[in-house]
Amino acid sequence: MGKFVISKRKEKVYFNLHSGNNEIILSSQGYAARKGALKGINSIKKNAPKAPIENQTLKGYAKLGNPKFEVYQDKAKKFRFRLISSNGKCIGHSEGYNTLAACKNGIAAIKKNASSPIVNERDLEKKAVAKKPAAKKVVKKCAPKKAAKKVAKKVAKKPAKKVPAKKVVKKPAKKAVKKVAKKK
Repeated sequence: MGKFVISKRKEKVYFNLHSGNNEIILSSQGYAARKGALKGINSIKKNAPKAPIENQTLKGYAKLGNPKFEVYQDKAKKFRFRLISSNGKCIGHSEGYNTLAACKNGIAAIKKNASSPIVNERDLEKKAVAKKPAAKKVVKKCAPKKAAKKVAKKVAKKPAKKVPAKKVVKKPAKKAVKKVAKKK
């Protein structure tokens, strides 16, 4: 079973009809409000199952009354369709198909999924987040409190050593490494 997914982009409300395998098979125009999108979905539910196909790719095709699916070729020679409601307005349109047969299969999928439920895009995002496995918690092993207190006491008891300024000599790193190597 498919689903109608309602989303909002750039101050307009849109819907897409998804098939059972989650492919988009029909996209809507932009509506000013959610109420308009719901009317469009209801129009698809009402008109799609009974709408015949008007194949406009044929020369001298027969013009049909509304509602109908209009099949046509775009500039890129892809086959597309649009669903026209009983009042003559376009309710939704398809993607481009390479063959006429694939385009007709898309229309059949619309008719099959026309009674699908309506879902908000946000609800789908929430479900996707809920399905993700929880991240593993990293547990840091800390020294027991008693051991930490003992270390703190030892540090507090030892006075800081004062080193005269004359005795502090900076040695190049190479010499220090050589001395350590000779001691071993």
